[in-house]
Amino acid sequence: MAKEKGLISPNDFAQLQKYMEYSTKKVSDVLKLFEDGKMAKYLQGDAIGYEGFQEFLKIYLELDKVPSHLSQALFQSFQSGHYLKETVTTDVVCLSDVSCYFSLLEGGQPEDKLEFTFKLYDTDRNGILDSSEVERLILQMMRMAEYLDWDVSELRPILQEMMKEIDYDGSGSVSLAEWVRAGSTTVPLLVLLGMEMTLKDNGQHMWRPKRFPRPVYCNVCESSIGLGKQGLSCNLCKYTVHDQCAMKALPCEVSTYAKSRKDIGVQSHVWVRGGCESGRCDRCQKKIRNFHSLTGLHCVWCHLEIHDDCLKALGHECDCGLLRDHILPPSSIYPSVLASGYDRKNSRISQKTMDDLSLSTSDALRIDPVSNTHPLLVFVNPKSGGKQGERVLWKFQYILNPRQVFNLLKDGPEVGLRFFKDVPDSRILVCGGDGTVGWILETIDKANLPVVPPVAVLPLGTGNDLARCLRWGGGYEGQNLGKILKDLEMSKVVYMDRWSVEVIPQQTEEESDPVPFHIINNYFSIGVDASIAHRFHLMREKYPEKFNSRMKNKLWYFEFATSESIFSTCKKLEESLTVEICGKPLDLSNLSLEGIAVLNIPSMHGGSNLWGDTRKPHGDSYGINQALGATAKVITDPDILKTCVPDLSDKRLEVVGLEGAIEMGQIYTKLKSAGHRLAKCSEITFHTTKTLPMQIDGEPWIQTPCTIKITHKNQMPMLMGPPPRSTNFFGFLG
Repeated sequence: MAKEKGLISPNDFAQLQKYMEYSTKKVSDVLKLFEDGKMAKYLQGDAIGYEGFQEFLKIYLELDKVPSHLSQALFQSFQSGHYLKETVTTDVVCLSDVSCYFSLLEGGQPEDKLEFTFKLYDTDRNGILDSSEVERLILQMMRMAEYLDWDVSELRPILQEMMKEIDYDGSGSVSLAEWVRAGSTTVPLLVLLGMEMTLKDNGQHMWRPKRFPRPVYCNVCESSIGLGKQGLSCNLCKYTVHDQCAMKALPCEVSTYAKSRKDIGVQSHVWVRGGCESGRCDRCQKKIRNFHSLTGLHCVWCHLEIHDDCLKALGHECDCGLLRDHILPPSSIYPSVLASGYDRKNSRISQKTMDDLSLSTSDALRIDPVSNTHPLLVFVNPKSGGKQGERVLWKFQYILNPRQVFNLLKDGPEVGLRFFKDVPDSRILVCGGDGTVGWILETIDKANLPVVPPVAVLPLGTGNDLARCLRWGGGYEGQNLGKILKDLEMSKVVYMDRWSVEVIPQQTEEESDPVPFHIINNYFSIGVDASIAHRFHLMREKYPEKFNSRMKNKLWYFEFATSESIFSTCKKLEESLTVEICGKPLDLSNLSLEGIAVLNIPSMHGGSNLWGDTRKPHGDSYGINQALGATAKVITDPDILKTCVPDLSDKRLEVVGLEGAIEMGQIYTKLKSAGHRLAKCSEITFHTTKTLPMQIDGEPWIQTPCTIKITHKNQMPMLMGPPPRSTNFFGFLG
C-alpha cells in the first residue's frame, strides 16, 4: 500500500492491532482525561496537535513510548483538513476522528456504535449531520475500506449515493433516527464502520468483506466480481455480491430455528445459487461449469453442491451431511412457547416476538437434538492467533448452525453454556490459546451444569501446551475445519486434574503483583523459569510486533535465558524457600537450584517437556505408576522417578528442579531433554522468605514472601485427539 497522506501501511496497522490486544484501556477512559483531566491542555477546539496525539496513544495503548514511525504514520492518516475553526493550525487532527476510529476497532454493540459515531461527527452538536459532516464520515469509511484491503477505486460515489439514501425525508441532512435506522437497513454501513454484524434471524445477511482468489459471480447482478477483487459474502449462506449490489440482495435463506410446529423435527434442504467451490456435482459427479455465469446450487446445511437439473432427483429432507454428528439443525431448535401447548390461532411466531426473545436465547428457545448425535458448542476467541481467530469464527458460522458458535469477546461463555445446559451428549470446542481454555473451564465450574460436556481445543496463538498434550496440535494454520471435526468424532474422553492455588502473603512493606489465577490447569513455577517468563511477558506487552511467530518467541526466550544466567537473580533458590509434599519436607540440601516447576501436563512454553521422556517398561504401559496405585501419594526415590510417566488423570503432580537459566533455555530450544526430577505428589506447599518471580499457566507475577498451598480441586472431562497417523510408507498395514 502506498504511503500516501491519509493511509498507513499494512505493517503499521498490524502492529497497532497487536498493541490494542494487550491494552486494557477504552477510548472512553482517555476521552474523560481530555474533558476535565490532565489532557485538556492539549485541546485546540475539537483538535489536538502531534504532542497531544502521542499522549493519547501512550495512555490508550498503555505504552511508555509509542514507536515514532507508528505515531507519525497514524497522525498523518488522520489529517483530513476538516477542522472546527480556521484559526487552528493545520498540524493537528480532529479528536473525534481519532476517538471514533479507535472505538470502532474495540468492538461493541452496533446500535451503541452508531449513536456514538453520530455524536462524534455531529461536530456543531445541532442533532443533524450536514453535508460537510457527512463528507467526513465518507472519508472515515474510505479509510476503513483501505485497512480492509478493499478496492476503493470506485467506492466514493457508491458511499455518496448510500448516504443520500440514508436521508429518508430528503431534507439534505441526516438525523440520528435516520442514522440508526440506516444501520439496520444499509448493508455496507456497518461493515465499513468496522462494526460486527449481529445474528437476528430475520432475513438479514451477516456480511463480511472478502477478496476472491477464483472467479465468482454476484448473486444479484450475476456478473463477475473479478479475480482478486473485493466483495461481500454472507457468513450464513455464502450469498455473494458486489459492494454496490448488497442493498438489492434477496433476504438470507438461513433460519437458525424452527418458527412453526410443522418445521420441528424434520430438516429440509436450503438451496442457494452459486457457491459451488468443489466444481463437481455431488449427484451426477459431473463438473459444474461456472466460468461464465452464476451456476449450480449448494445446501447451507449438508453442503451438497449440485447442478440445477439434478435438484428434482433429490428429496426435500436434509440429513446435514458428513458433519451431522456435530450440527444442531434448525428443526432441532424451536421457541419454548411452541412446546408449551400455548394456544395460538397461528402457530407462526411474529418476528418482533422472536427478536425480543433472541436477546435471551437460553430461556426463549428449546433444543431437541437429532438422536445419536453429539451437538457441538463452539467458543471462539477472535483475538487469538492474529486474524485466524476471526476466520475460524466465520467458517464455523457457516458449517454449523450459527447458534452453536459464540464470539467470546462479544458474548462471553455464560450465554452459550446456558443455551446448551440441557442438551444431551453435547461437546464443547474451545478455539483459542491456553488462557481461553482456562477461562472456559473456570466458567464451567461455576455454571453447575447437570452434566459437564467434554472439552476439545482448536489451538490458536503460539503456546498451546494443553492442546499439544491432548493431541490437537501446536497451532491452527488454516487446515480444513471439516477434517478437524471428523477427528473430533474419533476422540476419546480423558479426565484432566485441576489444582487449587492458595497464596497467603506475609506482612511486609512490599506489594505483590495480583495473582493471575487461583487454579492450575497446566503448570506452576517459582524462580528462574518464572523470571524469564516475566521478562518475556513485559517485553511482549511493550513490543508485540517482535513476538509474532513461534521462531521469534524461541529466540527471545533464549536471549532472556542467557541474560538471566549472567545476573542469576534466583541463585541458591533452596535458601529462600522450603517445600513440603503431602506434609513431608522435600530435601533440597544437596542441590543448587534456581527454579522449581510443578507440572500437571508434560508441556510448557509451547512444547518444552521439563519432566523429560520416560522409556515405558515392557508389559504394562503404565509401569510403576500402575503398580504403586493411588495409595502412593508421594514418590521421591530417584530410581522410581526414572520410570514414572506423567498422567494428567492420576491426581498427582510432577515436581522438577531447574539448575539455571542456561539449562532452562536449552530445554526450551530442545538442546537438552529435561530438568531434575524431584518428586510426584498429590499436595505441595511452598514457604518463601524473599520476593520471587512466579507463574501459573504462563502468566507470571512478582510475589513477596508468602505461603503457597497447591491441592487437588477436581477433574474436567477433556477430549483427546486421535493418535497421529503413521508416516511409514507401509503404515496402511498396521
